[in-house]
Amino acid sequence: MSKRDYYEVLGLSKSASKDEIKKAYRKLSKQYHPDINKAEDAADKFKEIKEAYEVLSDDQKKAHYDQFGHTDPNQGFGGQDFGGFGGFEDIFSSFFGGGGGRRRDPNAPRQGADLQYTMTLSFEEAAFGKETEIEIPREENCDTCKGSGAKPGTKVENCSHCHGTGQLNVEQNTAFGRIVNRRACHHCQGTGKIIPNKCSTCGGDGKVQKRKKIQVKVPAGIDDGQQLRVSGQGEPGINGGPAGDLYVVFHVRSHEFFERDGDDIYCEMPVTFAQAALGDEIEVPTLHGKVKLKIPAGTQTSTRFRLKGKGVPNVRGYGQGDQHVVVLVVTPKKLSEKQKELLREFNEISGQSGIDEQEDGFFSKVKRAFKDR
Repeated sequence: MSKRDYYEVLGLSKSASKDEIKKAYRKLSKQYHPDINKAEDAADKFKEIKEAYEVLSDDQKKAHYDQFGHTDPNQGFGGQDFGGFGGFEDIFSSFFGGGGGRRRDPNAPRQGADLQYTMTLSFEEAAFGKETEIEIPREENCDTCKGSGAKPGTKVENCSHCHGTGQLNVEQNTAFGRIVNRRACHHCQGTGKIIPNKCSTCGGDGKVQKRKKIQVKVPAGIDDGQQLRVSGQGEPGINGGPAGDLYVVFHVRSHEFFERDGDDIYCEMPVTFAQAALGDEIEVPTLHGKVKLKIPAGTQTSTRFRLKGKGVPNVRGYGQGDQHVVVLVVTPKKLSEKQKELLREFNEISGQSGIDEQEDGFFSKVKRAFKDR
């Protein structure tokens, strides 16, 4: 099945800015994260969204994608790779004495596969970081045979069919003459090795499935959807090659009071009409403890105040975010008779004179709007 356009996956146009790409990814990754969304296709959609973001958020990868799309310009005609399948490589190999074809040595050292682990964090854990131990299933060298696959006391032998090369020559008579193709040896599956007496623990694979405990240091300021590479903690290497890496992908649970945007924290604080009109000093919760916030007299609803340095530490160490407090003036739904009487008295006393010039201009516009109807 062909891949969907990355812009379509994130619901964006090709002119989308970096901020728009980031916001779309955050929204969709939360919506389709497998820990939250239990639909059968949620994991596939989350993987598709993550892949699209990794390309479009990287300037170099995005430019490459905008020019070539999903097609690899290094491939042959129509994106098809003819190498090694009885095509040009084998023909050139036969014409030039077998020196033209470049094939991977099956016995060469190769890096092990990378692994991925999803870690769920609380809002506070993501902000301040932590050290924790995780347990992952992965393949490791068999302790019985030390990774050789052979029964202890026996040896691994070279394949007698390919003489340890892992490849066999197959000759064909064609209109061009005799063509010699090289194929992986089916007797040793291209390894060049034969195990006459297989290890009873791993069955000759040389590897067994184990659960590995790994210490992970979560950096302060990590955000939802970001990942951490733990070098060398993936699958073990092949033929003495280096181990792969472990990628820890973070899912951050939402907070009932705080919202996060980058390194900044946002929250809403209710105040009474009297506090907003007369001014007051209120206590505001932050991730770093309670702080005092002065509300000036005449504060209007939705006014925003900034608490410098009370946000989240930047994950790369570039300072600290701020906390933004949005004040909401709450209108009481239930009033006692005494309260109602006082408010009526206030209304009579203040009248239009209680409205300042800015508010007077606003109410004048409202009156004119009604007159025009």
